[in-house]
Parts: sequence; C-alpha cells; structure tokens
Amino acid sequence: MTHRQIMEALSGLLLGLFVAILSSTVVSNALPRIITDLDGSQSAYTWVVTSTLLATTISTPIWGKLADLTSKKILVQASLLVFIAGSAAAGLSQNVGMLITFRVVQGLGAGGLTALAQVILASIIPPRERGRYNGYLGAVMALGTIGGPLLGGVIVDTSWLGWRWCFYVGVPFAAAALIVLQRTLHLPLVTRVVKVDYLGAALVAGSVSLLLIWVSLAGDNFAWWSGQTAAMVLGALVLAVLFVFVELRATEPIIPMHLFRNGTLTLSVVASLAVGTAMFGGTVFLSQYFQIARGDSPTRAGVMTLPMIIGLVASSTIVGRLISAYGKWKRYLIVGGILLVIGLALMGTVRAHTAYGVLAVYMFLIGCGVGMTMQNLVLAVQNTVPLKELGAASSVVAFFRTLGGAVGVSALGAVLASKVTDYMTDGLAKLGVKASGDGSLPDIRSLPAPIAAVVEDSYGHATGVIFIIAAPIALVALIAILFIREVPLRMAVEETAGAVEGATAPPVGPGSVKEAAGAPAADTTDRSGS
Repeated sequence: MTHRQIMEALSGLLLGLFVAILSSTVVSNALPRIITDLDGSQSAYTWVVTSTLLATTISTPIWGKLADLTSKKILVQASLLVFIAGSAAAGLSQNVGMLITFRVVQGLGAGGLTALAQVILASIIPPRERGRYNGYLGAVMALGTIGGPLLGGVIVDTSWLGWRWCFYVGVPFAAAALIVLQRTLHLPLVTRVVKVDYLGAALVAGSVSLLLIWVSLAGDNFAWWSGQTAAMVLGALVLAVLFVFVELRATEPIIPMHLFRNGTLTLSVVASLAVGTAMFGGTVFLSQYFQIARGDSPTRAGVMTLPMIIGLVASSTIVGRLISAYGKWKRYLIVGGILLVIGLALMGTVRAHTAYGVLAVYMFLIGCGVGMTMQNLVLAVQNTVPLKELGAASSVVAFFRTLGGAVGVSALGAVLASKVTDYMTDGLAKLGVKASGDGSLPDIRSLPAPIAAVVEDSYGHATGVIFIIAAPIALVALIAILFIREVPLRMAVEETAGAVEGATAPPVGPGSVKEAAGAPAADTTDRSGS
C-alpha cells in the first residue's frame, strides 16, 4: 500500500480514536466540579476514573482475541458505538453511582478502540514503517488529550452548558467517525469460528476487581492489616491462579500463556504495567491539583497541563520518524524511561505554590518519557509475534498497561485521600477548627480564606507524595526495558508471521481466507461493508 492508501484506510480509525480520547479527557478538568455537584467523596473521584480503566483492562484482551477471529472493521465500529452510548448515558447521571456505572460502559468501548487501533495498524503496515504511523497515532491521541481538557474546562465554565455536555460533545464526532470508517477502512476478512473464553474473562475480571476494591477501601473502611485485607488479597490471588489454569487449557484463551515464552513480550508487559501505574496514577490527579491546590478554573487547569501534552506529541512524532528511518528503537525506549523517572521524581517536590515555570519543565519531561515508551513497547512486541496472534499479543501489552493504570489510580488515590485527611486535620487543628471527616471534595471558592489556605496546602503536599511513589514504579519499567533484546524491525507485514520459531500460517480452505499482506485484493477485501 502507498502512503496515501494507508492514510485513507487509517483516517476513520484515527478519527474514532480521537473521539474516544476526547470523550475521556473532556471530563478530566470537569471532574472536580462534577463530584462536588453530585456530593461525591475523594474515593468517588478515584472510582469514576478507576471504573473506566478497570472495564478497559478487562475488555481489551477480549477485543484483541476477537480481532484474531473475526472482522476487525465490525469490531471497531461496535466498540465506538458502545463507547458513545456509555458517554451519552453518563451525561444523564443523577448521582455518583450512576456516573460510575455508565463510566464502566465507556470503558468497555474504550477497550475495543485501544486494542483494535494497534491491531489494525499492525495488520497493514510493516514493522519497519510502523514507527512513522505510530507517530500519527500518538499525535491524534495527543490532540484529543490537549483538546479534551480545554474543551471540558470551557463547557464547565459556560453557565448555559454545564458539565453534562462534557459527555454529549463526542456524539457528532462519533457519527462522523462511523461514516468515515464505513467508507475508507477495508481489511482482509477472517472466517474462523469465534469461540470466546468467557470463563477466563470472568476470572480475570473478578481477580482485578477484588484487588482494586481492596486498595480503595483499605485504610478507610478497615485497616490495611486486617481479616478483610487477608480475605480480599487471597481471593484475588486464588482467582488469578484459576485464570492461568483455565487459560492453559482453553481452546481460544483470552491471554495465550505461550506468548510469555517470548522474552520481548514478557519484559514489555512488565514495563507497560509499571508505565501504566506510574503514568495514570501520577497524572490523573493533576487537574484536581490545579483546581483545588492552586484555585484555578477548569479551563485554566486544562491550559496548565499543556507542557506535558506537548512533550508527548513532540517525542512520539519525532521518535516515530527516527525509528522508521533507521530501524533502531531500543535507545528511545531507554531515554524515555529515564526521562519518565526523572520527571516523576521532580514532580514529587511540588507544593501548592510551586512556580508554574518549574512545574512546566517537570511535566514536559513526563510527557516526553510517555511518548517515547508507550507506543514503542507495543511496536517491539508486534515485531516478534506471528501474524495470526497479533491481536492477542498487542492486547496483552495494552491489558497490562491499563491494569497498571487502574491499580495506580486506585492505590495512589487511596494514598492521596489519606494524606489529604492527615494534612487537613493538622492544619485545621492549628486554626482551632475540627475537620468534618466526611471525605467530600471541598469547593475551594466557598471556603473562608484561612481554611482555603489549609485545603490548598494539603492537596499540594499530598499530590507531591503520590509522585514520589510513582517515580520508583517507573524505575521498574526502565530496568525491564534495559533487558529487552533489540530485534531488527522487519520490512514486510507477512515476515512477522515467521518471527517465532515453529509459527505456522493458518490453513486456507473452503470458506476461509488467509489473512496476509500479500493476498490478492479481490480475495481478501471486504466489499460488503463488513
């Protein structure tokens, strides 16, 4: 395919991905106001984010497996519809419980878009050229990440709109994405019998959910060292062991265990887990920091995070082109890991009144680190797995990244809530005021000046603490990256099929089509719209 043909094929996919990113990030700066309006607590704030990440985590490997078994085009359209349905329903929420429920639906759709974007990209573009197009992917993600918070801030600050429009705004973009996908995305068809491992999906969902519920409730509803802790942790471990047992015997496992014999995939999974934990866990509370610790409006809070997004856009685009030009990728992963660790460690020094110029530099370093590592870890894996398992392998990396994000947001959110309570209790005691202890997010605009100052200092200091915790987690990612062996990027899509010893192509028989880059267009192109 020529560059123009590839861009035409990817246009609808990139637009769909933009919708997903926009619909997620448009809420970020509105969330403090939303939780305040719905009388939610810090724990509710955390769960509004965690619920989406958890649903994304659980559904990503399912979408990835389905991508190896059936039409990728139908799947990406379905995931887009699910995502938008969840977004529109979330706008009707009357309480935090409803909001969290519909955010789960959003996460199910986001899991499909996350997995399928990488799989479709890999199915039509050789690994050597993929870095260039990963740059486009990163740029679109960054554009949605930049535009979302800014748009969300404007919507919240506009009295005749209100925060509910943050969930409705993506609907027209989604309609356009569906039309463009239908007209431009033509992929090879696969007619294998679909058999989804629902038992495996249920077990992994139960294990991850139990772990996150424990992290969220421990230290508040019960002690970290308690009978409830023992029951939840052991329960999560038992379900995880059962999941592995089921996957080893499943005909079409959600996560094929044999993939972990691939050293590149295993190390990339470790790195992605750590990057997700540090990135999501550290940065998801930045909007809250700017609005509560610094008293900024939602719109201004969106502008404040631009340095991090600029770093992500610049690094992912430039590094993608360099990888395509020279075929070397590990050096950029190492540099990205180093920048991420340094940026997070420096953010650990922030307080409520830290100079913004200093914050901008720290956030830019974090953005560069994420831009150099996140997409290229997937590229490294895709270069070493057979073509028929491209969807499963790509989704495994995305699964552990979003799992790390869900755990990071939940765990660091619990730390943030605990530290804020401690600092506010001490600060208010000095003023002779007793803390309310209800855990609700404060409306900084309505507080008396002395109390507002205590609240700002508490949230500023607590935010620094969670970045201090995130930095060593990112160090784990850097260590894993150092041990990944650099394999030269292959020059053709079909060469990937032979990257693993013993890999064989799927049989071609009556009623089936071999999904390979070199198959004739007349035999493989879906001209019926599916």
